[in-house]
Amino acid sequence: MHRLMVRGVVRGAAASIDSSSRWVLPGPKLLHTARPCLSDAGSSGNRRTQSPETSASSAAAPSTVDSADKNKSNSERERSQPTTAAAAAAASTLSDSFGRFHSYLRISLTERCNLRCKYCMPADGVQLTQKQQLLTSAEVLQLASLFVAEGVRKIRLTGGEPTVRKDLTEIVAQLKATNPLLESVGITTNGLMLTRQLVGLQRAGLDALNVSLDTLRAARYEQITRRKGWDRVMAGIDLAIQLGYRPKVNCVLMKGFNEDEICDFVELTRDRNVDVRFIEYMPFTGNRWDTDKMVPYRAMLETIRARYPAFEALPNGPHDTSKAYRVPGYRGQMGFITSMTEHFCGSCNRLRITADGNLKVCLFGNTEVSLRDALRSPGCSEDDLRCLISAAVKRKKKQHAGMLNLSQMENRPMILIGG
Repeated sequence: MHRLMVRGVVRGAAASIDSSSRWVLPGPKLLHTARPCLSDAGSSGNRRTQSPETSASSAAAPSTVDSADKNKSNSERERSQPTTAAAAAAASTLSDSFGRFHSYLRISLTERCNLRCKYCMPADGVQLTQKQQLLTSAEVLQLASLFVAEGVRKIRLTGGEPTVRKDLTEIVAQLKATNPLLESVGITTNGLMLTRQLVGLQRAGLDALNVSLDTLRAARYEQITRRKGWDRVMAGIDLAIQLGYRPKVNCVLMKGFNEDEICDFVELTRDRNVDVRFIEYMPFTGNRWDTDKMVPYRAMLETIRARYPAFEALPNGPHDTSKAYRVPGYRGQMGFITSMTEHFCGSCNRLRITADGNLKVCLFGNTEVSLRDALRSPGCSEDDLRCLISAAVKRKKKQHAGMLNLSQMENRPMILIGG
């Protein structure tokens, strides 16, 4: 039987796990006393199956009011119909026990960042992993190819800040050149380096771009990020539009800090073809989260509709995390990522690999599987890796624990997950 190694997120934390239930992959390099192990929750049926890009995911949690229900699109209704494709996905390496097929992989390329955003980076910083414990470029490409062979069709490169990697352009080019089934390669960036790097990234084949920007005011930008550079970020967004991208601008709203800019961000979509997405403030280790700081989705919607009564909902795809809206006549659109108040766990199709090579099947989960250790174990074959991944995916829970419980759980700081 192939065996699963799982480690707690907090390094050196004591594990309250019965030692009789510990399983690890063969190979001495996988044994780390600081990494508690959990028993394999069944890896039978892990046949290698080429899975389609769509699958029968369980329906997302229903919305409670108003025209947001337009977000139940035709594609959502279609995927409720049983299909042969769904049956194939159920037996796949990347399908969990709730029928969710995972076709989207986020890979963190580095833990380093050139900003110090308050909701992402603890004020006293983080302890960075030693370089030899991080995935090499070759290992990143090897894992990406394995996941694509199993059905991943979308990869997003994150950090830390991915543009601090000198070989980012080469990684994008290799991903595109060696994985013909891959439909999209994107990056999530703070935007500081876009004016220098985006043309080269586009030539390498970059398909999509997310930019993190929490304010449209230069002075406030310095408060949030503890660095200068707002003008460079805006120039990078404008360059992306000129090059034909429709950049997504991710904004984490915090009460008493930037919620007074909600309508300013709506105005950003008047003449710019951007997709501004408001993200509910989420709890991670070190960001001092509390409910008083979080601006709920419904409150955002009320604020916008008070000024823009015609603000209308748009159709969404089956795996969209953002509830899409727009002001009629504006070039861009808006979105709301409601992780805390209206979670979308039922349609989740995302997996994450951290910069140190751990597989996280849930953003808010605090157990991880070391793919790096498996890759570097002499006795570990590609089939072993596939079974290790399958066992981890099949342990994925139905939904996260809820915002109050999450605030009490240990997890990595966001910068060490891949934001």
